[in-house]
Amino acid sequence: MEPTTMAWTAGVVGVGLVYWFVWVMGAAEVKGKRAVDLKMGSITRDKVQDKYTQYWSFFRRPKETATTAASAEKVPAFVDTFYNLVTDIYEWGWGQSFHFSPSLPGHSHRDATRVHEERVADLLKAKPGHRLLDVGCGVGGPMRAIAGHSGSNVVGITINEYQVNRARTHNRKAGLDSRCEVVCGNFLNMPFPDASFDGAYSIEATCHAPRLQDVYGEVFRVLKPGGLYVSYEWVTTSLYRAEDPEHVECIHGIERGDALPGLRRQDEIASIAKEVGFEVVKEQDLALPPALPWWTRLKMGRLAYWRNSLVVRVLTLLRIAPKGVSEVHEMLYETAQHLTKGGETGIFTPMHMVLLRKPATAAAAEEAK
Repeated sequence: MEPTTMAWTAGVVGVGLVYWFVWVMGAAEVKGKRAVDLKMGSITRDKVQDKYTQYWSFFRRPKETATTAASAEKVPAFVDTFYNLVTDIYEWGWGQSFHFSPSLPGHSHRDATRVHEERVADLLKAKPGHRLLDVGCGVGGPMRAIAGHSGSNVVGITINEYQVNRARTHNRKAGLDSRCEVVCGNFLNMPFPDASFDGAYSIEATCHAPRLQDVYGEVFRVLKPGGLYVSYEWVTTSLYRAEDPEHVECIHGIERGDALPGLRRQDEIASIAKEVGFEVVKEQDLALPPALPWWTRLKMGRLAYWRNSLVVRVLTLLRIAPKGVSEVHEMLYETAQHLTKGGETGIFTPMHMVLLRKPATAAAAEEAK
């Protein structure tokens, strides 16, 4: 083969590989993001590396991030930074629902996610005409599933402006923008009137709060008397041993890579809910058998990991993706290893479910405490 022919052949093969890795393999599971569209939220390209460094510096010792009032006050801003850094990567590699779900035999991850979300609507007894609150809505995957399943109207709140815009775009594309509204705000101080929602839910979101009492208190305030609230909480289980260095490193790895100011214990959740006035209707770890492992989706094969890593590095080299994306992608991969270990050892669950009710009367609320 002549040199010119060889060069052309190599060029065609190279272009084909780039097309396959980036445009075909680089699409999100749920259409919306491709690798070539990766941004870092509202962070300008020249600030991505600095913002990542600042984030990592703040969360490198998770248990110290909320030990004082001054440090706890900084948590929401760094959670906002975290979601600027990871939202597009999550959409690209995971989809529009930023949470886990138990695996279902013979069903796709997407189906399992939908079932896990629709369970929320069923627990809330949501129906057409109800106004529901999504506490920490992300880009709105659960919101759209719950609105579609129940016929309810859903208002979501997220601290991240970029996620607000992404969620609104997805709502329009799904034809649900008339029933799904998104607000930018802090769920520790929500811009909603008292007793303005029929029901509320949070799916793996309140773990970002330095004090669970603060976010539960806000949900209690905006719920109508008798309203239900369901939350899927990230917690350590009774199998966690604080004296075991491997357990400690696993949990710290989860906290560092997910902007968490410290995971709570499983046995704390119900008592905190009662402290703010809720009645505990039901409490269950949805990760326990007969549920199948939620972490199987994280056990990315080496080929898939290197493919994703190569895509990110090439896009950074070509200046399509901003400098710093590779570091963020690597952080998320390492965090996935800690999450997988937490699931396999049983010391961590991302789906400790609590179903709570705001008492119908003030007298009942005092009794619930």
